[in-house]
Amino acid sequence: MHLRKVSAEWDYPQHAHPQYEFNYVLEGEQQLIVNNHSFLQRAGDLVLLRPGDTHSSRSGNGRPFTYFCIHFDIDDKLLISLLSRLNPVLFTSESHIAHRLGPVLSRLVEIAASEPGGITMSQRMRLQAAVFDLFAQLWEVFSLEADVSSPGTYEKIELAHQIRSRLQGLVYQQFKQELPGDSHYGIDDIASELGISASHCYRVFRQVFGISPRVYLSEQMLHEAKVLLDDHSLSVSQISSLLGYRDIAHFSRQFKRWSSQSPREYRESGE
Repeated sequence: MHLRKVSAEWDYPQHAHPQYEFNYVLEGEQQLIVNNHSFLQRAGDLVLLRPGDTHSSRSGNGRPFTYFCIHFDIDDKLLISLLSRLNPVLFTSESHIAHRLGPVLSRLVEIAASEPGGITMSQRMRLQAAVFDLFAQLWEVFSLEADVSSPGTYEKIELAHQIRSRLQGLVYQQFKQELPGDSHYGIDDIASELGISASHCYRVFRQVFGISPRVYLSEQMLHEAKVLLDDHSLSVSQISSLLGYRDIAHFSRQFKRWSSQSPREYRESGE
């Protein structure tokens, strides 16, 4: 985590990271671009970013501003499932979640503003307590909406994570390498491997993650395609092959369906 006061001319270029991030403005205004959507963040407003979200920032009004951000990762499947249901979103200072999390974030800001020599052991303990309180407040605000308190929740979430793991394997070609060239391994095959029906696979995944397995797979493929397109040492044809497409035309059509841009248009827009 860090606390920064930046000049009117400051800007941070587009980037992404593998952790979650809370970004909290204390003074002034910040303009955030998250996955090509613009958010104007004023004092007291809170933004939640998920792993892999591309984002950039600068002053929102041409004046200096102060912000605090905390990056975190978790391995609790209930919390992961909860956070995965939330789109990158701005919570204004008047929102319920900003009111609930504001006092906890203020305690974290106080610790982040400690003397440069490093935090003391007592501050470290307060830091850990504040982080757990942050998660507790987040859980209480969103758990009812996410319906994670019904009977069989843990079993359902465990199954949904198994499905997600196999979907990620599709993206990274872990399965295709073992299959004949004419095979079309997909979601129905994942359901069969797990001993469940395709309809149950779709239903459980949607209940836990808020989207269908097919939409999740498309989002992951789009993210991976963008990562590869950002590497200008690779041609679009090479990227098409790496992602398992038979030809560049098929990849281009699919990418445009996902993002409303062709691969070349996306690449040129980032130059």
